Amino acid sequence: MSQPRLEVADVFRRHGEAWRAANAGRVSLAQRRVMTAIEICRTAALGGHVERCESCAHTRVAYNSCRNRHCPKCQWHAAERWLAARQAELLPVPYYHVVFTLPAALGAIAYQNKAKVYGLLFQAAAGALTTIAADPKRLGAEIGLTAVLHTWGQTLDHHAHVHCVAPGGGLSADRTRWVNCRPGFFLPVRVLSRLYRRLFLDGLIALFDASELSFFGDLTGLADRRVFLKYLAPWRKREWVVYAKRPFAGPEQVLAYLSRYTHRVAIANSRLVELTDDHVAFRWKDYRAKGRAKLMRLSPAEFIRRFLMHVLPDGFHRIRHYGLLANGHRAENLAQCRALLGEATREANRAPATEATPSSASADPPRCPCCGGRMMIIETFEGVFRSQSRKPRGFDSS
Repeated sequence: MSQPRLEVADVFRRHGEAWRAANAGRVSLAQRRVMTAIEICRTAALGGHVERCESCAHTRVAYNSCRNRHCPKCQWHAAERWLAARQAELLPVPYYHVVFTLPAALGAIAYQNKAKVYGLLFQAAAGALTTIAADPKRLGAEIGLTAVLHTWGQTLDHHAHVHCVAPGGGLSADRTRWVNCRPGFFLPVRVLSRLYRRLFLDGLIALFDASELSFFGDLTGLADRRVFLKYLAPWRKREWVVYAKRPFAGPEQVLAYLSRYTHRVAIANSRLVELTDDHVAFRWKDYRAKGRAKLMRLSPAEFIRRFLMHVLPDGFHRIRHYGLLANGHRAENLAQCRALLGEATREANRAPATEATPSSASADPPRCPCCGGRMMIIETFEGVFRSQSRKPRGFDSS
């Protein structure tokens, strides 16, 4: 696959130092680490190795990746392993794609309190799905779901929302039978939306009362409880956007879509069109105009600012599993579901893919671009960051 002509790294290398100087004191340590990681990714600064084809002796130098989870160039193997693991867990039932969006006015609070409010967004979305599904008047079943946090839109603005993928059914209350949802219908969207709204707003007030929220800039006044409650009041009456639809091409399509964003953020290098001293141009889709492709030009400073808005707190998990798919008992629950659904047992000698086990393809030596032979490592060399222990925090795949 050909390399993109432009990369986010090019923007950072060309304009990053000036941006840091202009924003001194307003850039978090996490954002600085991400910038540095992307700037030095696959350069001599991280070291690398020399490969030689065992057939034609073609030689090339390959530099190490930064492995930062925000880097547009890294984590593809991790994303592939994640996708393979999720596909291995698919049940022989329809799957549904549900998206829970946070209103923009509350997104500002989320941005200033990422760990707490993003975590609450997960809890409210999962709580709404599992509660409504367990209601005997709705589905009356224990369901499972995988949720992935996105914080960006097509133009890189802050747009916090959670994508959920869930099988169309679940285990009965006594766990003795599989309960299917109605054909083409998962759960009532309006009911989901209103419960999600209530769970989120109640949780946000609880965070405020526990002194776990901070407010800066234009939101400073919200530190007063009466002002805070008044600010939230209109959002108890407005409809919140929840989108639920069965994927037309099956669950594999949604999982493949999500896998492109599970191990990086904001924008792919392939969308970048032009970089100058004055602007960064990139392609985007205007979904208000039926997905029409457009070109956006931002100043380099604004592009960097928007990209770094989506840096997550250290240790924050942007992929979470709930209900039947919760990590603790996922294997047992899936086995029970398959048994109740009458699915044939998998071949004993074929273990399902997991995130911790690389695929066989990734373990094979790369092929020579000249003759197709195997490229073998003949030399390794170290860079500035000679070992993992010397790399700045954030140079990992967490």
